[in-house]
Amino acid sequence: MSKIAYDPTKDRFASWIRRFPVLRVLFYRLLDMFFLRSWYVRSAVKKAYRKQFSSLLQWDILDAGNGFGQYDHFLLRSFSNAVIHAVDVKEDYLEDCARFFEKDCKTGRVTFEKLDLVNEKLPQESVDLSLCIDVLEHIEEDVQVMKNIRRALRPGGLFIMHSPSHFSEEDAGEEDDFFVEEHARAGYSKEELNQKFVEAGLTPVAIHYSYGKWGHAAWVMLVKVPMLWFTRFRMWTLFWLPFYYALTLLPGLSMMAMDMRINNKKGTGILGIARKEEVVEAVK
Repeated sequence: MSKIAYDPTKDRFASWIRRFPVLRVLFYRLLDMFFLRSWYVRSAVKKAYRKQFSSLLQWDILDAGNGFGQYDHFLLRSFSNAVIHAVDVKEDYLEDCARFFEKDCKTGRVTFEKLDLVNEKLPQESVDLSLCIDVLEHIEEDVQVMKNIRRALRPGGLFIMHSPSHFSEEDAGEEDDFFVEEHARAGYSKEELNQKFVEAGLTPVAIHYSYGKWGHAAWVMLVKVPMLWFTRFRMWTLFWLPFYYALTLLPGLSMMAMDMRINNKKGTGILGIARKEEVVEAVK
């Protein structure tokens, strides 16, 4: 089966979205349904909101590497007090998102800015929460990015990230190489991520492997196999894909739900949550 890089495959899907904007919300819903990382991230954000941010009149959020704008859509539609500053290095993604979220941009609920997370500083103590979803594995200077995000967090603010884990390289076969070949690293272990949080001045709150036994099997069935078919058969894949999902969708979603309930000892993804501690002044 012919190989093709993962990012260009995603870019093909993005080109469809540009041509058919009416499909964008459906596209977001499909991403939320088929990608287990979205299940983990949305669950973590909802828990953080209930525990810490529900009383805020304005909940300032940094989306560090917003991509298609999937999580911006989730945040804006789920939390009425959310105000988002979304940054990315890809101008075409930012322009697409700005057009789609035009109404929210006009009301000031979301802004989009081209920004290099390594070399450009974010506004100091300007946000309560930062998301960084499947971004750090692409950046060699990952600790520098975490330090920059820490700078942007207010005291007590949370950092939620997701990335492939070091088990993703161990699990990949020869036919899977293109899914990770564009990464600066294969992924993180719990120990490495914990160490990098501390090095960046963040306090680890929770680190959890995602895409364990059940989640990875669901990803292969619902995402990987169709993507491999798409790289080979292109548009023809769309004709028989509904029949494939009629057989695999319910089992796949059930396996994803099971993955969420298990404390995975290993998994090909990793979710990390860290906090910027509040400074407590010494009593004189």
